[in-house]
Amino acid sequence: MKEKIVEVDKLSFSYGENKVLDDVSFYFERGDFIGIIGPNGSAKSTLLKLMLGILKAKEGSIKLFGKDIEKFDDWKKVGYISQNVREFNTKFPATVEEIVGANLYSSMGLFKKLNDELKGRIQHALSIVDMNGHKDELVGNLSGGQKQRVFIARALVNRPEILFMDEPLIGVDIDSQNKFYNLMERLNKEYGMTLVMVSHDIGVITNKVNKILCLGNRNVCIHYPENLKEGFYKEVFGGDMNIIIHEH
Repeated sequence: MKEKIVEVDKLSFSYGENKVLDDVSFYFERGDFIGIIGPNGSAKSTLLKLMLGILKAKEGSIKLFGKDIEKFDDWKKVGYISQNVREFNTKFPATVEEIVGANLYSSMGLFKKLNDELKGRIQHALSIVDMNGHKDELVGNLSGGQKQRVFIARALVNRPEILFMDEPLIGVDIDSQNKFYNLMERLNKEYGMTLVMVSHDIGVITNKVNKILCLGNRNVCIHYPENLKEGFYKEVFGGDMNIIIHEH
């Protein structure tokens, strides 16, 4: 049996009087590529933030790498790309290398300067996302897809074992989406990285992942793409919608 990297047990969460998750239990194994889907307002981003310790649950437990999240301290194993990266001030005068290197701040030592080893890590992260030739460019001058890859490199520079992503493809063109999924497959297969991705594009994500975590009615369930039955999408998202299954 594979190692359980994330374990959620009897988790509930409320915003004030509004309970959005109720008695939720599941686990992710090392090497999984999990797609998290569900209707708007089904607490997908909330669940992600709970697994990252950004939000605290009063009921239930979460473990990362076998350790209770309240005591977990090896955060370099965990990468996170939030929705907020789309709000990054592109006029900020920072180069690609500086943006990626900022995630190494805790490793820079007393004088907070990049040494050769850390610069090598930046170059390696940029090479993984095919952006090494842009390291001296200002982030504001890049395309949307290039910015996305820079922030993926920023998450990769600490060599995480699991990468969480919250709707990373909103506002990105089709060509960049293709490159993104090719990169995710490489990270998952070649580097053995566990991937957890919130997505609204269920027609694509269900063809890319090995497990689907579906949220709805404050509960979750795990599905395997090859076992999805006709009517699954309408059951989850509502009977009045039409699902177009497509492949990038």
